[in-house]
Amino acid sequence: MSGSLSELPIVVLDALMPTSQRLVLNRRGSMVWEVQGHRGHYAVKVGYPIEATADWPAQPWTALAPAREGAVLHRLGFDDFAYGEWEHGTWNFQPWHEGPDLYRLWEPCRSEDSSVAPHSSVALGCVEALAELHAKGWAHGDVQPAHFIVGPERTHLIDLALARGGHVPEGYDFPFRGCLVHYEAPEIARSVLATGEAEPTPEADIYALGASLLISATGWRAIEYSDDAPRPVQREAVANGRRRPVKAPGELGELIEAMLSHAPEDRPTIYEVGKALSCL
Repeated sequence: MSGSLSELPIVVLDALMPTSQRLVLNRRGSMVWEVQGHRGHYAVKVGYPIEATADWPAQPWTALAPAREGAVLHRLGFDDFAYGEWEHGTWNFQPWHEGPDLYRLWEPCRSEDSSVAPHSSVALGCVEALAELHAKGWAHGDVQPAHFIVGPERTHLIDLALARGGHVPEGYDFPFRGCLVHYEAPEIARSVLATGEAEPTPEADIYALGASLLISATGWRAIEYSDDAPRPVQREAVANGRRRPVKAPGELGELIEAMLSHAPEDRPTIYEVGKALSCL
């Protein structure tokens, strides 16, 4: 069982002894499970390497991502989690956070005839979650709507496998080669195009948060490019700042515009964004 790519590793089963388990996500290189048992309610992430295909190169880093995230959680001082290795890669488990993600929560706002406006308090919850990370000296590197879980008491920022800001064991570390291009800042796109790598920064996180709020509120991504364009072509559009003429409504839209500034130094800090939202 431990060797199957469709089952939880035996070491995780032994640790959590599930009474129920549900496969939430199964994509190239990773699986996410919702697991409940006597120990508690957990998200379990299992990574394995991606084999090369005619369209995609091999991606060995996906096997290391769960353990790298576990190391980041350790550095950030979180508890009630664990991580380790299995025969195909690495795994971690951490507390499950209940609630919709940002994109799903704001779905009613995206209807053409909707009178529902994106609420600034939801945006502020996302800002507060990211501000906590920045205050500890870390950049997330993979900010996107699906990584903000809006819970009943607070918003959680998840998926820290690409975060940078402190020591990660060499055996679990790997270079940052960009994130989902929809949310990639121009300077990150330029660096990836030029060298194949980049360095996550708080300023790039601000851009990604602005792009996340924009697409969640309007359904439109910030940059204009074809959906089926090759990844380098998409990055060229981002690097060149080929913005769509679309804005979120009201003062929130003005703030998002500032967050999406082409130059990192022109973007507000996370604290300035929070202050602005508090005044809306």
